[in-house]
Amino acid sequence: MVPAKGAVTLAPFIASLDLALLFESLALGAAACWACASLLSAPAARHLGAFAFSRWRMASVSLMLWSLSLLTGGWQSLSAGPAGIMMLSGLLGIFIGDTALFAAMNRLGPRRATVLFAGHSLFSVVLGFLLLGETLAGQALLGCSLVATGVMGAVFFGRREGERHHWEQDNGKVAVGVALGVLSAFCQASATLMVKPVMATDIDAVSASAVRMSTALGAHLLLLWSGARVARPIQAINWRILAMVALNGFLAMGVGMTLILIALRYGEVGLVAMLSSVSPVLILPLLWWVQKRPPAKGAWLGALATVLGTMLIVSR
Repeated sequence: MVPAKGAVTLAPFIASLDLALLFESLALGAAACWACASLLSAPAARHLGAFAFSRWRMASVSLMLWSLSLLTGGWQSLSAGPAGIMMLSGLLGIFIGDTALFAAMNRLGPRRATVLFAGHSLFSVVLGFLLLGETLAGQALLGCSLVATGVMGAVFFGRREGERHHWEQDNGKVAVGVALGVLSAFCQASATLMVKPVMATDIDAVSASAVRMSTALGAHLLLLWSGARVARPIQAINWRILAMVALNGFLAMGVGMTLILIALRYGEVGLVAMLSSVSPVLILPLLWWVQKRPPAKGAWLGALATVLGTMLIVSR
């Protein structure tokens, strides 16, 4: 596919970079965006409810992405076939996956919901092997094993004994929250795998992300207009909550997911997913700041394993 006339492209700059280092940096950058955004999602999602929170977030991010796509001319790189795949990916990964994640977060809190969602990296490795023939061996395999173990350990053992912060409280049936967390991880992995072939073309990443986002928003609006009770907000939105939603959306979906799409153009699905899954470790210092106490020792041991695994992947 030839870039559209007038479109702004980073291809010459990207061509001058080491592609392995590029996709690794992009995936880690996405993880950093998700870590920062997660602090804004918990209070806003509990205020609005999972469906209303997702709907407002998608609306704000769709506006951001389409504005940038129109400004740069990237929308001209879209065609029916790739756009259709992006739409399906948006329905699966964003409409179902993201909504399930925030529903799990409302029931389990950010820490436990995150450890379930981190399983998307393992799903991605398995699906990449089964459907794309991607394999991990030697140093990369060892690094991925350390990352997966470290992320799970950092979150699972990250709670201090006697922790009473409201983010750690159950809010509904735990089994339902666990099922929603696993569903969100599987949908994320499947949606990522789906867009890999499309991102191997010259499609504009911002425009592709805009298609995914607006498709998911359309599905949410249809659900709301159908009168479904679950789609109604728990409480009315206000300017403070709207600002939190918009900033969360900008970091997590506007920047984070666009970085992931670009990373998929140059890296394997499994490695991109594994590196982007380190956000629970990156959030540890932020949780320390919010909760005014350091995470448990188990969290730091998990973080150490994650750092070592990441170093093995990057230096392979």
